[in-house]
Amino acid sequence: MNKLGNLLSNTWVHGDSEGTPLYNAISGEVIAHADSSGVDLESAYVYAREVGGPALRSMTFQQRGRMLKRLALHLHGMKEDFYNVSWATGATRADSWIDIEGGIGNLFANASLRRKLPDTPFATDGDFVPLGREGTFGGHHLLVPKQGVAVHINAFNFPVWGMLEKVAVNWLAGVPAIVKPATVTSFLTEAVVAAIHDSGILPPGALQLVCGSARNILDFVDERDVVTFTGSAATGKKLKANPRMTEYAVPFNMEADSLNSAILGPDAVPGTPEFDLFIKEVRKEMTVKCGQKCTAVRRIFVPAHAMDAVQDALVAQLGKTTIGDPQVDGVRMGALVGRAQCDDVLEQVARIEAEAECVFGGTKKAEVVGANPEVGAFLPPMLMRHERPHDATAVHDVEAFGPVSTLMPYQELEEAVALAAKGKGSLCCSITTFDRQAAATFVREAAPMHGRILVLDRECAKESTGHGSPMPLLVHGGPGRAGGGEEMGGLRGIKHYMQRTAIQGHPTTLSAITQQYQPGAARPESEPHVFRKHFEELEVGDTVTTARHTVTEADIVNFANVSGDHFYAHVDETSLDGTMFEGRVAHGYYILSKAAGLFVEPRKGPVLLNYGIDECRFTKPVYPGTTIGVKLTVVEKIAQERREPEDVAKGIVRYRVEVDDHEGDVVAIATILTMVKKLDQGPDAL
Repeated sequence: MNKLGNLLSNTWVHGDSEGTPLYNAISGEVIAHADSSGVDLESAYVYAREVGGPALRSMTFQQRGRMLKRLALHLHGMKEDFYNVSWATGATRADSWIDIEGGIGNLFANASLRRKLPDTPFATDGDFVPLGREGTFGGHHLLVPKQGVAVHINAFNFPVWGMLEKVAVNWLAGVPAIVKPATVTSFLTEAVVAAIHDSGILPPGALQLVCGSARNILDFVDERDVVTFTGSAATGKKLKANPRMTEYAVPFNMEADSLNSAILGPDAVPGTPEFDLFIKEVRKEMTVKCGQKCTAVRRIFVPAHAMDAVQDALVAQLGKTTIGDPQVDGVRMGALVGRAQCDDVLEQVARIEAEAECVFGGTKKAEVVGANPEVGAFLPPMLMRHERPHDATAVHDVEAFGPVSTLMPYQELEEAVALAAKGKGSLCCSITTFDRQAAATFVREAAPMHGRILVLDRECAKESTGHGSPMPLLVHGGPGRAGGGEEMGGLRGIKHYMQRTAIQGHPTTLSAITQQYQPGAARPESEPHVFRKHFEELEVGDTVTTARHTVTEADIVNFANVSGDHFYAHVDETSLDGTMFEGRVAHGYYILSKAAGLFVEPRKGPVLLNYGIDECRFTKPVYPGTTIGVKLTVVEKIAQERREPEDVAKGIVRYRVEVDDHEGDVVAIATILTMVKKLDQGPDAL
């Protein structure tokens, strides 16, 4: 008997009983048993907190990001192994691509976020806030990894993506994870976790896996932990009501299945590209993964005059869908994950049919290629139609989690907004229109009830990822019925696993804590010049105070001629009446250029190149006769990895450029970046 393992405390263990049989969704054969009875979940929490957490927190964001990238490359190289396992879930190759390569893509995308984060285990959030008149007291927000566990309870429909989309974020934040996949497809999750574990890329305790029911998994959470759940709203509510969740105020992020909507714009009449795109998109959302997606289209709203045309076009497209064994050439729709799921879908369809007419798939029997429909988990696409959506109840409340959707009319676009909102909150909706004003009206009015809105038209269709595809760097979640949470979302997702703490003190103290220069902190003069120092030798706060220069009219004229910038305020004193300027004013970019001339150390040294400017402000006009000087201060250092062994080991240094005048007022502020060579060029240097 093939029994799935549970990866706990860095060891594969098995439950005490025979476990739950898991079936091949196509053939109906038993392929494994899942069991977690008797396993020591409390020890798993302890191991994550005492081993996995400290290991991840000792790494910087840059190190964690590179770890994610290595893992993504490793899993990508093994993807065919995962595809071979995934057939048993009933998924086609295209379905599995979303799950497997989409999940790995989450690792790649989150790994890239390291470029927006410091080379420290922690980060700051927002800007320094001065809290005193003398500049000796201020505040900032510090983000530090939570010291507990990210507990992920996932749905059956995406056994790879559902795990990797979450763990990528908590690992980058510096938090270990315990993953509990849905039992029915846990055999695929186990295969991926085994590959991760065998790679040795993650520190021990960073990832643990529980296969089987594990009904007591939340009995050990406390104030240090974060729990996420993907699945039905009913199950999510039960989990959230666990006494430990309330007692310890454990953050709970729920992404629940919702009644997502697709809206055909008033302009998208038959014969337009948008009409054809809409039909294609709805057909895809009904058949991809057999409609087993939390983001699938459940309600289709179209202008009343287009109801028959949309129905005819959808029926024609759905009728071309070949259903069967995904390994048979030409099959475009596979099986649901199991016979029990088919029964559940048919039960919900019966509730919808009590008020809606089934216009396609009414037999509830699929014509199957290459498989036995009596043992496989096959259903046909089912299209419902309801003429009076405002009178409907079931179509706005009952979700058949399969290839089922209901077509309904609307009169005005505002009515479509209201009808979509009758789902009481969704993960996503889409509108297909080439009318930009209609798109703007719909999105602005509908946004409060949906976590994501796709606007589809002929100009974005080629690159559009589609109605049902959440993206790693955008939030995934929605209000109301959708759970009220957000997953992923780039930097926002990472912060979900970090504690935001307000810190107050002297700017020099805050600089020491954050490892970032805070305005008003001590700025010791660097000796030698900062441009003579290698990356490792630079310290946050190191400063160069330059010689001073008196700006002349000749400087302004010469810069205007060199740059081609002959804006009136710089070259035409006769045009200054009614302006804020007292006379001819120096170009802001001249001030910045002159500042560079003052602070640059021209000899060849560790500075490899100017990497760019992050921000720049010109805060006071500079007139001829003004004397300016510069303070150049190291703000932050971020190491860069070598892409090739022969690359130069280096890092990026952020500098604050502060230009003041002879009255002591700041006239310009900028943040510049330089690429600086490391002193250590050995093989172990990044």
